[in-house]
Amino acid sequence: MTDMDKAAASGPASLLREAADPQPGDAYADPDGTLAQAAGEAGEAGEASPASAPSPDEQDRLDPVILAVDEAEEAGAGTGDTAEYIASGGDWDDIAAAQQARGDETFVVNMGPQHPSTHGVLRLELELDGETVVQVRPSIGFLHTGIEKNMEFKTFAQGTAFVSRMDYVAPMFNEAVYCLAVEKLLGVKVPERADILRVLVMELNRIASHLVAIGTGGMEIGALTVMTIGFRERETILDFFEALCGTRMNHAYIRPGGVSIDLPENGLAQLRTVIEWLHKHLPEYAGFCNENPIFKGRMCGVARLDLTACMALGASGPPLRATGYSWDLRKAQPYCGYETYDFDAITWDTADAYGRFRIRQSEMWESLKIVEQCYDRLERTAGQPVMVDDPRLCQPGQLTVGPDGQGNSFSHVKKVMGQSMEALIQHFKTVSQGFSVPAGQVYAAVESPKGELGCHLVSDGGSRPYRIHFRDPGFNHLQAVPAMCEGAMMSDVIVAVASLDPVLGGVDR
Repeated sequence: MTDMDKAAASGPASLLREAADPQPGDAYADPDGTLAQAAGEAGEAGEASPASAPSPDEQDRLDPVILAVDEAEEAGAGTGDTAEYIASGGDWDDIAAAQQARGDETFVVNMGPQHPSTHGVLRLELELDGETVVQVRPSIGFLHTGIEKNMEFKTFAQGTAFVSRMDYVAPMFNEAVYCLAVEKLLGVKVPERADILRVLVMELNRIASHLVAIGTGGMEIGALTVMTIGFRERETILDFFEALCGTRMNHAYIRPGGVSIDLPENGLAQLRTVIEWLHKHLPEYAGFCNENPIFKGRMCGVARLDLTACMALGASGPPLRATGYSWDLRKAQPYCGYETYDFDAITWDTADAYGRFRIRQSEMWESLKIVEQCYDRLERTAGQPVMVDDPRLCQPGQLTVGPDGQGNSFSHVKKVMGQSMEALIQHFKTVSQGFSVPAGQVYAAVESPKGELGCHLVSDGGSRPYRIHFRDPGFNHLQAVPAMCEGAMMSDVIVAVASLDPVLGGVDR
């Protein structure tokens, strides 16, 4: 009887048992030649050949396979079916053994963590039946930076530089939610102009983040022009950030008590240039995508996540508002004076990838509307302070750049040195040791471009956080990937992940 005849007569489980339970002369008994080599060595030594029984090492290797076969036969007893296998955990060897026991056309592949369409180092374990996704398991942790743990060893003033590097596409929101939590414990109220500057940079950053989401998502389904123009607009925003605080990313601009520095002398003129540029070019995205039949064919009805699923999985932001539910923390739980701005919380009613795209596109216009209101308010509040008048906080926030591009400005150094020895000591202690935050715990949340970004902060009364934890929306959204993708095509997985807009720096932290 041939090997194919054996498979047809006895089924895949029995065939695998023959491989797991070697018989003399059986081709399946020694797939890698280990037993034959042992037999030859034994023959040379004048001993009996062990071809009919595996060595202890070989038996250890085969035991998991035998166990998988036994489980498959027990599960299928009386029904003719093998045990159901799902990609929900275990060693890769166990996954392969269980799949071999099934003997069907379903197979498991890795998508990522090196795949460019996973928006970072995200690994997706896909169980496929041909091109259909049977099950998917997100695997995270490849970009773990230990930011939350590191912050326990840094002062509250130093924490801003750490949190800015979590969701590196939207760093201003990381800084804002952290500072709001610290300020809750301190019981301080930042000046009006500082709040206006915070709202300004957050809304510009929201536009930049949505441009990345729309651009990369479009590129992944073949709309390359959407990506190139998206990064073109983003450049104008990053240029403004660079003029404002010296960096294009990882700004550490928002500080406990206010912001690090006011607008430069020509800051309003640069801001007006950004506003005019966005007004001119944002309509292009609707022209390229909204009624494009290929674009809609790839996104409409794909990666659906209804309101019930969003509530169960903790989804927020565009995925939640795409179900028609209007939940925006800027409206529901205002912060930084958002209740005084005129804008709309955008919703859609399709609960799919196309709805999330349309929400992000419309939100860019709403953010631009807020930026224009900030422009008017900055004109009105010119010259007002941008840092709270508190000696515990104000000095680190007033470290301005000197003519050489480094260190403190001469005027600031002269002011500190020219006051008194006590003032100099206070400045030194504030910068080197940090400021103490009253004991307690708080939760602060902001509406980031991805959804609800939260900060749970615990202080023991010292100058460093006792514990700190961030609720990154991408972390919650990735658990929705199986609900969005199972039963769909493998190509739809790309669209589903892009519609969630995860940033793995924020997910892994």
